[in-house]
Amino acid sequence: MSYLWSVFTKPWAGLPGAELGRLIAGIGFGGAEVPVRDTAYVTPVNVEAELPKFTAQLRAEGIEPISVASGLSEPVFAACAESGVPMIRIMAELGPDGYAGSVRRNRELLEQAVPLTERYDIQVGVQPHHGRYVSSTLGVLQLLDGLPERFKLVWDAAHDALAGDHPAVTLELGAERLGIVNLKNVHYLRTERGWKTNFVEAEDGLSDWPAVFATLQQLQWTGPVCLTAQYSDLETPVAERLGRDLRFAVTSAAQHPSRQ
Repeated sequence: MSYLWSVFTKPWAGLPGAELGRLIAGIGFGGAEVPVRDTAYVTPVNVEAELPKFTAQLRAEGIEPISVASGLSEPVFAACAESGVPMIRIMAELGPDGYAGSVRRNRELLEQAVPLTERYDIQVGVQPHHGRYVSSTLGVLQLLDGLPERFKLVWDAAHDALAGDHPAVTLELGAERLGIVNLKNVHYLRTERGWKTNFVEAEDGLSDWPAVFATLQQLQWTGPVCLTAQYSDLETPVAERLGRDLRFAVTSAAQHPSRQ
């Protein structure tokens, strides 16, 4: 079984499904994560009416929806079940209550979602994110500890690197919870106001993508791999950069093929 090469379609969030499907299929993808947000074509208000039509249009273009990026409301769960989308991806935001208080608050929100995951047979994927979120893979795993199997880790190459971790460590520790592997890359850029994160192409950042695939091969993991199409410098078209990154990822995976 090969990886399902997928892309987070946020850069084209306003496109209807058919047009979006043709665009990303033309780049070389077979899967997509769909944003369900106020600024997107499918919104939390229209999700029950629009997501089934949107995903049907994607599938007609050869694109399989792997997840939505949204909140944990019941309409989103219901729409995912109707549309055959297996996962809702979220992040665990930190607030003024501090890290420990924020973790407790996020844990309560996840526990409240347990009945919805069971009712609709939908997974919840939690992604670490640098900054004002639970930022490490290990922090997300701690947050998920003891929850049902439908609660998954969405491992992210760039944010793992920003946390100072290595894929050989965190992917192995998260293997039993692993739902999606996100690929993007990043380094720090010095500015007049200090250091900031700068999202770059695959070969230019802190994350070692070949090491990611070497670890996935050792784990015999063949789930969806999602390139998140995030670049700080937008002078070069996103589709052009994304195509190069997809080719690099496919080459890296071929050097570390998954066992059949």
